[in-house]
Amino acid sequence: MQTYDLAASGLRGLNGTLQALDINSNATRWDVINPRGSHAVAVGLDAPIEVTIRGSTGYYCAGMNKQATIRVAGSVGPGVAENMMSGTVIVEGDASQSAGATGHGGLLVIKGNASSRCGISMKGINIVVHGNVGHMSGFMAQAGTLVVCGDAGEALGDSIYEARIFVRGSVRSLGADCIEKAMRPEHRDELASLLVAAGCSAMPGEFRRYGSARKLYNFDVDNAQAY
Repeated sequence: MQTYDLAASGLRGLNGTLQALDINSNATRWDVINPRGSHAVAVGLDAPIEVTIRGSTGYYCAGMNKQATIRVAGSVGPGVAENMMSGTVIVEGDASQSAGATGHGGLLVIKGNASSRCGISMKGINIVVHGNVGHMSGFMAQAGTLVVCGDAGEALGDSIYEARIFVRGSVRSLGADCIEKAMRPEHRDELASLLVAAGCSAMPGEFRRYGSARKLYNFDVDNAQAY
């Protein structure tokens, strides 16, 4: 286990050190102490390492992650795991807005609540929120899965494409072109796997599925005069 004191040695040194690691490195486990709300902690990693951040962080923690497992023992600011490609990011506390934005792959787990626009423009990432999500979560989500074990705010899935959304609690309102859909066996199986991976004890049968009505992004000649 390598320990890095962020307050003493600085952010540039931390990210430079972690980004330089590769698959052959023996320094595979890192403990980052004294983050004190710093922005862009542990970004751009591209090695199968484990990083634990002991405290809360600011903007864009774990952004552009690839391969690494990053755990935040606290809460995070806007844009956690933004543009994530693979690996796992686990937030023990709450997340601010735009968690997992534009993520292409991997798993983001938020054990508390997430604010507005969770999963905005997601492109393949899987996101599991143990608590609630704010308004416009899943906005323009293109691919991947958003699982909400609590409640969802207004305009869920607004302008959604082909991502899947599962919600256990209530939904304040659905956004444009987002509808409730039937839960088929393959959806229950997918959801069950994600819940296990995220350490959540909820049962798939307690969730409802939402997705695209596939009307918004197809031209309808009957609406031609509206253009």
